[in-house]
Amino acid sequence: MLMRIAQERADRPADHVDRPLEAARDPQLTPAGWLRWGWRQLTSMRTALILLLLLALAAIPGSLIPQQSADPNGVIQFRRNYPEWRTAADVLQLHDVFGSVWFSAIYLLLFVSLVGCVIPRIRHHVKALLADPPATPRNLARLPAHRRVTLAGADSHEVLELARRELRRQRYRTVWSGPGRAASIAAERGFLRETGNLLFHLALLAVLLILGFGAGFRYTAQRILVEGQSFANTRVALDSFTPGRFVDPAQLPRFTLALDRFSVDYVEDNPNALGMPRAFEAEVTVGTADGAQRTATLRVNEPLSVDGADIYLLGNGYAPTVVVRDPAGKIVFSDSVPFLPQDANLTSLGVVKVPDGLAEQVGMIGFLYPTRAEAANGASYSSYPDLLDPIITLNVYIGDLGLDAGVPVSVYTLDTANLTQVAGGDAPAPAVQLVPGVPSPLPNGLGTVEVTTIPRFASLDIAHDPTQVPMLLAAIGAVAGLGLSLFVPRRRVWVRAHAAGGGVALEVAALARGDDPRLAGTVDALTAHLVSRVAEQKGAPR
Repeated sequence: MLMRIAQERADRPADHVDRPLEAARDPQLTPAGWLRWGWRQLTSMRTALILLLLLALAAIPGSLIPQQSADPNGVIQFRRNYPEWRTAADVLQLHDVFGSVWFSAIYLLLFVSLVGCVIPRIRHHVKALLADPPATPRNLARLPAHRRVTLAGADSHEVLELARRELRRQRYRTVWSGPGRAASIAAERGFLRETGNLLFHLALLAVLLILGFGAGFRYTAQRILVEGQSFANTRVALDSFTPGRFVDPAQLPRFTLALDRFSVDYVEDNPNALGMPRAFEAEVTVGTADGAQRTATLRVNEPLSVDGADIYLLGNGYAPTVVVRDPAGKIVFSDSVPFLPQDANLTSLGVVKVPDGLAEQVGMIGFLYPTRAEAANGASYSSYPDLLDPIITLNVYIGDLGLDAGVPVSVYTLDTANLTQVAGGDAPAPAVQLVPGVPSPLPNGLGTVEVTTIPRFASLDIAHDPTQVPMLLAAIGAVAGLGLSLFVPRRRVWVRAHAAGGGVALEVAALARGDDPRLAGTVDALTAHLVSRVAEQKGAPR
């Protein structure tokens, strides 16, 4: 024991000083060292996966809470229904999640992490592609797949040449390794595995770029169009318009669209599905900037493309044509008012506002029953979505409609805070009931109201998205890269042959990156092929 300690001390330098373990300290990092450490942490695959998960979690509020860019009316309603959340929503930017500081920070960190992870791997992969397969290990028997046979009457060089040709046929890169008795063939294949992995990550980067910058070139717009009406695709004519930051409304495609007819095919031969729609069809006429016109049919999930804009059919309903006259019989209001469906049988809710022409400003909240039925408690409902027995009931309010304050208000809602109800509900007069073609008097001698016709309307979505093709290509690249990284095996194979006892000692061994259940089978197949070829030329193996 003393001799061993003395020997160890003799091997130490003359200036060596023993210190207790407690005195050992990690080296102090300089600012540059801390930066390198932070960069390595950020660009690690673990950090990228964590950021990807955080990005998915951060997107959840954007789907649960109304967003200012997509649903401004929903934001107003949310603030009205949940006033206690107003301060938190403003501070956390919950009504603009995808443009918030914290979402953008996660997005940019993920992008930087992926770039810092992929670029070094690309450099390393290029070097591996240009390098020769690694030299043959000294002890092939230690590899997970190994076979050794002796071939009588064979020549080692010929055996190795046969192995090289077979490996080349199987798309291996081969190189001669070692001279003389150590002569061998080193082969390698499966670089597409790493190529696919890099392709997958590059496709993810492309998706992030397309989502981040391509969104600035997209826009969506909505328009409700009544049968017989038309509109021009301008910012003023659209009901709502959500542009990307790089979209100029003046550059919208110039076309007109007229809704000639809207038809619905209902199920009538199946009592269990009575009234269910089979198909919706909107027959339209499209006019382009060069003066040409064409007819087309819009269907659900079958958009119409016009000058780069895709027009989708989203919904439909009824738009009764309401005519209001003053006591002298003069028309003060006449318009087709869309009533928004509330159930599958198209019980619909609509708002009529008459700001001028009568003694008071009048607002009316109406319910349309396409086929009216009455429940046991006396409540009305629609039993069928088609216009078999239509009736409209109106609750009438008078007072200040809030249209003179200069603040935009929705045409589909009526703020009754400053109004007095004069018909319907607890008002002295009952709700006004209308059937097509029959005028009914308004309360307090205000005039009359009539529904002349009940045409249908179509809810259209107009979208322009130049990122669709790049996003599709990125998605295809991601799927292709994932497939290559999962199903292409990365293998290295070595074949060694040297003279032994009047014959040739043949060794075949292989090594795989990761799990490869077919590795042993590959070695067996290659060994059997070489034995068979040598047997054909020189005789059977011993």
